[in-house]
Amino acid sequence: IKSFDLVMIVMNATISMVLCCNNCSRDILIYILFCPSIEIDIDCGRARFNLFHFYFNYSYGMFKACLAISCSRIICNLIKELSSITELTSYGLIGLSKKPIHFICKILIVVDLKDCVNCTKRASYIDSRPQGNPKPCAGNQGTQITVEDLFYNIATRRKALKSTVEEHSKIAEVVGRYAIHNAPVGFTLKKVGESSTDIRTPSNSTTVDNIRSIYGPSVAKELLEIKCEDDALKFKSSGYISNANYCTKKCIFLLFINHRLVDSTNLRKAIETIYSSYLPKNGHPFIYLSLEIEPHLVDVNVHPTKHEVHFLNEDAIIEKIQKGVETRLLGCNSSRTFYTQALLPGAIASASTETEDSKGSGSKGVKAEKKDKDKDRVYDHQMIRTDSRDQKLDKFLSKSVNESSSETDISENKSTTADDKANR
Repeated sequence: IKSFDLVMIVMNATISMVLCCNNCSRDILIYILFCPSIEIDIDCGRARFNLFHFYFNYSYGMFKACLAISCSRIICNLIKELSSITELTSYGLIGLSKKPIHFICKILIVVDLKDCVNCTKRASYIDSRPQGNPKPCAGNQGTQITVEDLFYNIATRRKALKSTVEEHSKIAEVVGRYAIHNAPVGFTLKKVGESSTDIRTPSNSTTVDNIRSIYGPSVAKELLEIKCEDDALKFKSSGYISNANYCTKKCIFLLFINHRLVDSTNLRKAIETIYSSYLPKNGHPFIYLSLEIEPHLVDVNVHPTKHEVHFLNEDAIIEKIQKGVETRLLGCNSSRTFYTQALLPGAIASASTETEDSKGSGSKGVKAEKKDKDKDRVYDHQMIRTDSRDQKLDKFLSKSVNESSSETDISENKSTTADDKANR
């Protein structure tokens, strides 16, 4: 590892911004994947993601002099002179500059040293500067990178972090996509303090096996391999797409350009227009594509986080890929798969019809009863006299009450007549 001179710093001005936790994990993964590692273990902290622990079995180690400047932004181990900067691919970027992740967090590195036999050193960094001399410590074979207190010096960015569950799902999405693209490398992702893993892929695996373990067997069994190459446009692509038997509510689009996870809106829309004639409405496919384009033809200065890129002859390359996808789908359209549910053992086929008949007859009887009840029902407006000629209160009294009242009236009349006669 060597430091840049002033001219190299000016020429190497590409910077990627870190806006959230998945950007942090993505940038560190890019650094780690440069090393010939076989296993990568990632542990995420629970409390607002103030801890990221990366372990990878990179057994080649590091020189003691390089450990002091390993977190500096103005160093690179791939550039030795100014002329070699144009040949650097840097995972899809022309020119490699350390991302500003070293300025927004505290980093701890535990690594084996090449120039010290059986010696592991531990060094901590704040604002990309080492805090004291590296100290000897015990450690496993490999390298450990621990990121603590993310955005400790940017309060507004720290408050903008979303919930722990949502941030962890974004990190799992990034790690899972890199695990599919780097199938020979084993990936493990889990939360700190938990024994269960969210993502686990074995080393020396295949792309289809990793898709099966991350996205499920329903996607893996419906995949079609696609390859496209054009020497005139200086690109070649490979990947896997789902056939017409598989569809999902949201499009799963994995795009790697020069082995870097990016996004291309134009390419995604072009492929989805082809699937619109094969899939039902609101159905979307699964797409994994890996493009290799000449580095000087890729424009990465489109998005602050380098998430979206453009490239030269974009329309021609997209049309070429679109034709390859359509040709592959036409070849698999000879048969379609439809799933039906079989009856359980011991079930009677006519049971459904009997239940339907019983339901029909029962519904008819219920309707007849409702009609009879509606006829006998006395509504509220019928219980109030709105006109004196309609009805009187005597109508609501029983017959016995009426008869007793009439008898009392007759007896009273008789008594009054007898009194009149006596008075006379």
